[in-house]
Amino acid sequence: MATRLLVRRICGVSVKEFRCLPAIAASSISSLSLSSRPSLLTASQSFLSRSLFLSSHRCVSFNVQDQDDFTERVINSALPVLVDFHAQWCGPCKILGPRLEKAIAKQKGRVAMAKVDIDEHTDLAIEYGVSAVPTVIAMRGGDIIDKFVGIKDEDQLDSFVNKLIGQ
Repeated sequence: MATRLLVRRICGVSVKEFRCLPAIAASSISSLSLSSRPSLLTASQSFLSRSLFLSSHRCVSFNVQDQDDFTERVINSALPVLVDFHAQWCGPCKILGPRLEKAIAKQKGRVAMAKVDIDEHTDLAIEYGVSAVPTVIAMRGGDIIDKFVGIKDEDQLDSFVNKLIGQ
């Protein structure tokens, strides 16, 4: 725990952000940030290399930034994508979000998940006919494969994701 706090202070980047960076880029960032403090270099490098850089973690869940980002990362994606239309004020969205992340994680990189906040990206919500949240749309190659509105349990989410992969 103390080492994580140390790394956060020195590098100014959270451990979660490090996991999403490719190993080469993350290691160069950490060595640049730590090189000014040689006494901390060896302890921090061994911690980072042990816990972060040797993992094969891939970030398959992302927040959509704008229309161009949506087009690039969802419509033009080589992977099938689940698009989670949600809102910060939505209680059911807060329940469904972690369940979706868990279902996606089980697929080990075969499916991506885009999170779209309807308050920030109203244009996307209107374009895809979102009238209630949470709404989840399954897309492959820019085409809508399936969709649902509301909460589902983990088994239903697993079958929904498997249906997207299997088609």
